[in-house]
Amino acid sequence: MALNTLPNTAAVDTRAVVTPPRPNRPLRADRRDAVQGVRAVLMYVGLAVLTALIFVPFVWMVSSSLKQDNQVFSIPIQWIPTEFVWSNYVDIWTRVPMLMYLKNSAFLSIVITFLQVLTGSFAAYGFAKMHFKGRDVLFVAYIATIAVPWQAYMVPQYIMMQKAGLVNTHLSIILLQAFGAFGVFLMRQYYMTIPDELSEAARIDGLSEYSIWYRIILPLTKPAIASLALLTFVNTWNDYMGPFIYFTSNDLWTVQLGLRQFVGQFDAEYAMIMTGSVISVIPIVIVFLFGQRFFIQGIATSGMKG
Repeated sequence: MALNTLPNTAAVDTRAVVTPPRPNRPLRADRRDAVQGVRAVLMYVGLAVLTALIFVPFVWMVSSSLKQDNQVFSIPIQWIPTEFVWSNYVDIWTRVPMLMYLKNSAFLSIVITFLQVLTGSFAAYGFAKMHFKGRDVLFVAYIATIAVPWQAYMVPQYIMMQKAGLVNTHLSIILLQAFGAFGVFLMRQYYMTIPDELSEAARIDGLSEYSIWYRIILPLTKPAIASLALLTFVNTWNDYMGPFIYFTSNDLWTVQLGLRQFVGQFDAEYAMIMTGSVISVIPIVIVFLFGQRFFIQGIATSGMKG
């Protein structure tokens, strides 16, 4: 028995000795990690540079709002004013009815945002979760209206509003902007990521299409709703041509239109214009800070399917 066990032990030892060495995998992994680390550093540096370039106009605007008019376009540019004119932020409220302009802008932005979210989400439900003949063709035709420039139908719209007696009223802008093809597209793309089995199960349980949309679909689409609301709010708040065309009364002017009062026939009060611009940006920044998480998530997932 002892003689039989010796060859087996030797064989085992021989195999252990002649086993080829394992490749040096940790070295390759370290090189790969180093390359990825360099790429990440370069990417963050590039993003930091782009962010700084984006903030340059905003920094110049804030700096100009604290200067005298003759210092705004001085060469070379003075990024830090030699004398901070804080009185600009006090005088602007008495020079023009700034508070009224802000209220008008807020009213139009909130109402139009609510209506666009309501109509866009409701129409998107029909295009995404309901099946009828010609649905896709109708959707493509509706979305194609995004490519039509506003200048092409600006005059017919004004004639319609004039004949309806809605010129120089807030209702004209509200009716014209209460519907948007982009909002329908954005919401529909997000709805396509929701499984159809949820709607089918709700129909089997006896829920109507209105109840399915309100009780099931809407609660699942908060990121898309936040994205559409933020984009609509910013677009309406910054709109200049619409109020300029339809509003003739100073009591209806928005903040973007009200800043035009600082532009005279031969000169302009650029420091006051920059001061008003800084004030007008603050509500947008506040809205974005509260909804940025949902906004980023909605933009990132709205194009995943469809």
